[in-house]
Amino acid sequence: MKMTLIFGASGQLGQCLAHVARERGTAGLVFLPEEQANILNPEGLAALFAEHQPAYVINCAAYTAVDKAEDDVELARRINRDGVANLARLCGVHGSTLIQISTDFVFAGTSHEPLLETDETAPLSVYGLTKLEGEQLIPGLTERYFTLRTSWLYSEFAGNFVKTMLRLGRDRDELRVIWDQVGTPTYAIDLAGVILEIIESQSTAYGLYHYSNEGLTSWYDFATAIFELAGLPVRTVPIRTAEYPTRAARPAFSVLDKTKIKAALGVAIPHWRASLQVCLARLAAE
Repeated sequence: MKMTLIFGASGQLGQCLAHVARERGTAGLVFLPEEQANILNPEGLAALFAEHQPAYVINCAAYTAVDKAEDDVELARRINRDGVANLARLCGVHGSTLIQISTDFVFAGTSHEPLLETDETAPLSVYGLTKLEGEQLIPGLTERYFTLRTSWLYSEFAGNFVKTMLRLGRDRDELRVIWDQVGTPTYAIDLAGVILEIIESQSTAYGLYHYSNEGLTSWYDFATAIFELAGLPVRTVPIRTAEYPTRAARPAFSVLDKTKIKAALGVAIPHWRASLQVCLARLAAE
């Protein structure tokens, strides 16, 4: 049986992959939480590759504390750049296919058109910069790779915007939410399904892709939809980014164009609101 190693398995996407794999009956997946598999330890990684001889490697491990990264540049770079390089190098040696998860934060957010894989990158934050540096190292280390840029991930698992809004909405009558940052929420369960589709189809359409749910929205409209669909009587007040300053700058517009991945892999992508309904129903059933 061909094996797949999943690094960063205890995070949100790793948990979603485990959930979707159970639903689909996907076999041969080895889930490796950070305490068992440190992507900054080349010797430990080499031993794992030698033991499992993986056909695929999914890297869900990342430094994702966007604001904290501004003051923790060295660690963010080691994880998001050097750790990725460690995995890509071993994939090149063993003939494994790397599936790397990246981010819309590689863009400056100054465009008003959906962003293509070929559009110019100009990260505004350390997080975005270090994720881009990781992306850029991969092609020089292995030919077999899929880099998937995504945006605004949420799910039933781990901490995320949807779960935060639900928690706050149960305690408050009113919430102020940013309206001048526009992007697309992505249900991490949907992203996990696409990743497993790449593996199950044994696609060789290697390269850089964008994947998010369809449509676009602001954080304000996203929060409003969450409360509406969850039946919570919360009044949302739109505010500008300047009224809620953060340590790291965020792109004002980061809607990803999915034409390439739909053409190459034949995936059907749900609208963000439809996927949000699914997630909220599952959370309500817990």
